[in-house]
Amino acid sequence: MSKSNKLDESLRVAGRVILYGILALLVVGCEVGPNYQRPAINVPQSYRGAMAPEIAASPTQAASIGEQNWKSIFTDPVLQSLIAEALANNLDLRIAAQRVLEAQAQVGIVRSQQLPSVSAGGGYTALQLPSGLAYQNTNGTSTDFVNGGGFNASAVWNLDFWGLYRRQTEAARAELLESEWAQRATRASLIEQLATAYFQLRSLDAQWEITKNTIKARQDSLKLTQSLENYGAGSRADTRQAEELLYTAQADLPEIRRQIAAQENAISILLGHPPQEIDRGLKIEDEPHPVQIPTGLPSELLERRPDIQQAEAALIAANARIGVAKAQFFPQISLTSVGGSASNQLQSIFDGKNAYWYAAASLSQPIFAGGRIRNNYRLSQAEQQETLTSYQKAILNALKDVSDSLTAYQETRNRRDEQTRAVASAADAVRLARLRYAGGNTSYIEVLATDTDLYDAQLKLADAQSQEAASLVQLYAALGGGWR
Repeated sequence: MSKSNKLDESLRVAGRVILYGILALLVVGCEVGPNYQRPAINVPQSYRGAMAPEIAASPTQAASIGEQNWKSIFTDPVLQSLIAEALANNLDLRIAAQRVLEAQAQVGIVRSQQLPSVSAGGGYTALQLPSGLAYQNTNGTSTDFVNGGGFNASAVWNLDFWGLYRRQTEAARAELLESEWAQRATRASLIEQLATAYFQLRSLDAQWEITKNTIKARQDSLKLTQSLENYGAGSRADTRQAEELLYTAQADLPEIRRQIAAQENAISILLGHPPQEIDRGLKIEDEPHPVQIPTGLPSELLERRPDIQQAEAALIAANARIGVAKAQFFPQISLTSVGGSASNQLQSIFDGKNAYWYAAASLSQPIFAGGRIRNNYRLSQAEQQETLTSYQKAILNALKDVSDSLTAYQETRNRRDEQTRAVASAADAVRLARLRYAGGNTSYIEVLATDTDLYDAQLKLADAQSQEAASLVQLYAALGGGWR
């Protein structure tokens, strides 16, 4: 047999060892542990509060607003611009994106355990001996120079008979999915936070305008009382009461300015830049609010809410780790092979007669581990049950969020309607009281009381308008909107 044929035969033998291992894996290999199945969840047919005809349309009439893009819900152009900027620059969102990349890399690391590990190397050595240490070759010549070299390749494959590595890969993929849903949840939360903060800012702007207008009206009222006092038709007490009204309104301005600055700073952080002034769009009273809000079916939340999907991905990972723990009870089998060629002459390294190879299989069965393996299995089961409970809790919390938001949207709108009427009545009462006071038909106490009532009613209206807008944001987020 020629030298090249011997080398080919050696390689064929090594190849057959690997091939037999692959065939054995395909025939015998299995995955221990439970396969994931979504738990049966008792979801109601409709949301509590969703049947009010003035709030929610029938689920069959339109898709849930949670399916709509955020631009169709928040139509204020400035708010849309702010949300787009936040989605591009927000640091929390960037952190979530990096965690997805980390999880992707982790999947690759874990999956590599299913494949053989192959390494190769080579070397060459040369040694010049002193003349006194030279040795005689078989042909009688003296040799004082020794050299040699070769190359080799080795492969180690831990056969995944019981699905240990496949279950680990399954858990890693589920954790990747969990990080992706966490990123989407962060995106939805960012939109919710920014829209709520913007509406609160516009409410503070409204309070600022109300206070300035009130100060102007009270300055005019103070001038009137001073004139009446000068002409003997009024009293010093009326003037002092008018001054009290004016100073009270003026004292509110610093606090409103502080709150506006703090709100702008909070929005700036969401936008991913240092605190600065924030652009304004529509006034809070001009923000559009839909009369009908289709909610869809509660069962759709399981697919639409990112936090529920995130909790289910964690459950899938925990379920796979049960298989990982169970596989530890069974023997681990590995194949090892080494092959190469070596010679003391470089030109003969590739000669078939200088080739060598080695192949072996090993089996390792745990016998006694002090209860570590069994307790690790029990731990994985307990963690899976804990994660299952967290998944069920996430669904219940989602249903609660929707019900709370539906009720809030209805009641805040009712409050805004009533407060609008209260402001109109208070404004007319102030007008009549000032006419009566100017005509000498009443004391300034009546003007004082009605003016205070009007100011409080106007501030409450601005707050009610802000709450109505915020409740729409919360309802949109509760129905799973904002992450698409």
